Amino acid sequence: MAAERAVRLRREAWGFAIGSLLFMLGAVPSYQRAVGDAVANATFFVGALFFTAAALIQLALSGRKPPRTGSTRADWFDWWASAVQFVGTLFFNVSTTEALIVALNAQTRVGDGWRPDALGSICFLVASALAVVATVDRDRLWDPQARTWHGTWLGLFGSILFGLSAIGAYTIPSTGDPVSLLWANLGTLLGAACFLAAAVLSRRSIPMRSRRRRAPATPSGVGGAD
Repeated sequence: MAAERAVRLRREAWGFAIGSLLFMLGAVPSYQRAVGDAVANATFFVGALFFTAAALIQLALSGRKPPRTGSTRADWFDWWASAVQFVGTLFFNVSTTEALIVALNAQTRVGDGWRPDALGSICFLVASALAVVATVDRDRLWDPQARTWHGTWLGLFGSILFGLSAIGAYTIPSTGDPVSLLWANLGTLLGAACFLAAAVLSRRSIPMRSRRRRAPATPSGVGGAD
């Protein structure tokens, strides 16, 4: 039903918004210094869980299986964008979990934390590119009346910035130092800001439910956001 879909869309938007806020907070150097490595990494860990929950809702709304033969190209790209993005969030779950374990026990060594980060960023880039194709298929490239264009392009910019953050976080084996601590934090902060803006804008386009608990006929919140 349209009303149920609207509720799930709002939950998806809230999930991405909260996850983005936590990633922005965790990337602020003054916050990291104030709370310490364990709490800062726990912030990323919880933020990644919200990302995964929101991505799972998005994938479920796109369909549990790929679109059937005869579906539009936009529907195909929408589904694959959601599926690839969900996989990307799982990679971030792995990397944030590893970082948290190491922060809690400095003597623990859990694989290579950068690899899941890089794979997650690649998935986000691919998913964003697929979403752009779907949006362009449905609407004019910069159509301000389209409900999806702003979130799609903000998602792409955010994914690019997350990719720069993953590169900055790569640890140089010979020195043990990251390539660029500045970009490791700045890419995450700005990328999460893009995702937050996309989530807020997408929530504004979701029809509101009727304020009445019961309605005599069809619920007032008809339709859904793309």
